Amino acid sequence: MNDITRSMHRDTRAWRMQVWISFGLAVFVCGTGLVWLPGADLDRAFMVMGYVFCLSATFALSKFVRDNALTQSDTPLWSTVVWGGFGVAMVLTGWGLYRMEINPTWKAYLVVSWLYLISSAFTLAKTLRDAHEAERVECAVEHGRGVRS
Repeated sequence: MNDITRSMHRDTRAWRMQVWISFGLAVFVCGTGLVWLPGADLDRAFMVMGYVFCLSATFALSKFVRDNALTQSDTPLWSTVVWGGFGVAMVLTGWGLYRMEINPTWKAYLVVSWLYLISSAFTLAKTLRDAHEAERVECAVEHGRGVRS
């Protein structure tokens, strides 16, 4: 077995399971909070859109940061779009939560579950990307090819 394959770091099965469970729990907690959200249906609809916007922006930002970790592979304008999209998603969702006329305890629940969703999404994205890169390297080593970044 090649030294590269032996030194390849892979996440343990327990870690991968923990990451998926954490992400699933975050989605469940956010979904529960949004389904039972007191107030107008329009507020609920906008909060669902905000959470989905934040989640997609999180995955886009995770990919962008990982792709540009060693060398810049994207244009500066794309960097602005990705970081701007993430910032806008977070600010607008936070502003929506702030302006909602609901009990402060309910707001706190929504904020904590929202931040939990975002942090678990970053962790899930990293775990999936690590597994993909390890697979790619191992496949290239098995077939005697070099690995391109």
